[in-house]
This record gives sequence, C-alpha cells and structure tokens, in this order.
Amino acid sequence: MDFKKKLILLITFVIFSFNSQAVNKNYHVVNSSNGAISQIVVDDPAPNRQNFTKAKTQLIKLYNDNPSTLTFYCGCEFKFINKKGMVDFEKCGYKSRKNETRASRIEWEHVMPAENFGRNLQCWQNGGRKNCKKDKTFNQMEGDMHNLQPAIGEVNGDRSNYQYSLFTKKFTQYGKCQTAVDFKLRQFQPRDEIRGIIARTYFYMSDKYHITLSKQSKQLMLAWDKLHPPERWECERNKLIAKIQGNENKFISQQCLK
Repeated sequence: MDFKKKLILLITFVIFSFNSQAVNKNYHVVNSSNGAISQIVVDDPAPNRQNFTKAKTQLIKLYNDNPSTLTFYCGCEFKFINKKGMVDFEKCGYKSRKNETRASRIEWEHVMPAENFGRNLQCWQNGGRKNCKKDKTFNQMEGDMHNLQPAIGEVNGDRSNYQYSLFTKKFTQYGKCQTAVDFKLRQFQPRDEIRGIIARTYFYMSDKYHITLSKQSKQLMLAWDKLHPPERWECERNKLIAKIQGNENKFISQQCLK
C-alpha cells in the first residue's frame, strides 16, 4: 500500500475515533508539510453557551433568592414580580431625572459597556452591536454574569457607554441617589460603595477577554480596588455566579479568602 493510501486511511480512522468526543469539542486534523498528522483541540460552543437573554433569566432567580440586595448605582431596594423589577423609590429617595417610565423598571447594566468589549470584533466593525447577535464570542461576553448588575433603568440609560470618573461632590440629578452623569464630557460618577466592585469587574473582563484598559482607566481602577475591598455580598455573589456560569472572578475570590 502506497503512502497516500496509508495516509487517507489513517486520517479516516482518526476522524472516526474523535467522532464520539465531538459533542463537547471541535477536533481539527491537520496534514503538515512533512505528512505528519497534528491534532488541534478547540472548545466547542456548547448548546448551553452563555448569552445575555439566558443571563438575565439566571440573574432574576439569583436575586429573588437573595432579596435583601440593592440596585447598583442608587442603592434602592427592589424585587421581581413575574420577571419585572419593582423599585421602592420612596424608601431610597430616588427621583426621576427625566424618564419615569424607564425609571420604573430594573435593567441589567453592563459594568464594562458592550462597546468596550465588542468594538474589536469584526461583527461590531461591520455593523455595531446589532450585527453581533449571532457572534458566539460576543454573546458570551455580553452574557457574562460577572459583568452584569441590577440598575434602575433610567440610570442605566443615562450611563450609556460613558467612562467612569470622579468629577463632582454634588448629587442632585436623581434625588438622594449618590450618582452623577456629565452628558457633555460623557462621564459617569458612581456612588462610593460600588467603586471597588466596578474595579474588580473591569480587571476580570480585561483578563478573561484580553481587553486592554487605558492607562487612565487602569490607574483609577487600581485605586478603587485598593480603597474598597470586597464586602460580604460581593463575595457571595461571586460564588453563586460561579455555580451557575462555571467560573469565578478571581479578582474578588483572592481578596475574599484573606
């Protein structure tokens, strides 16, 4: 039997032997220049791969099981009724800046904005966020629960994709909510209590998805991380998400173990 026939038979055998494992992984058999066979194993996008829709459903259950938690930017109590988030405005002193309809609901805020982790993808460059709906890499990043927090819809909308910053000591836009937005300079200042959470979320997203932080952003996050170490709920939430999603945010875990 000549070399070509042997090679064809060997390739056929290898492909057949991998077939039973292909449910969980993609196997690519490569014929190199010297005739040797190489195996490249790539994790397969499993049927239950994370996406934003799935993440929101999972998070609603997570927060229903932990009802004492607060909205991210304004620290208001909330609860879900038939998947709709209801906020107790009177108790926390929140006042709508402009959009009462959107203020009346809970939305899931991407702490690191979708533009930050999506803009380097080809799908985004070809048509923005809407064009990435079928992109598996984008769907995984968009649905990463470590980057999602419950926020009053109006504040989530106002934050947009603005960068976090420190620019004021006056907070009047949302009643007693200690958060501010500068629409002209496209800046967003979060309340003091969540700045460490924001920092560790940025470090996580940067590390997991190879996203480069600007020098200014990195310096701010390093300072916030140092000044605001994790508290009980951040540590607990990290563990709960790990059980659902399969991975922890190590930048939280490392400090929670101390």
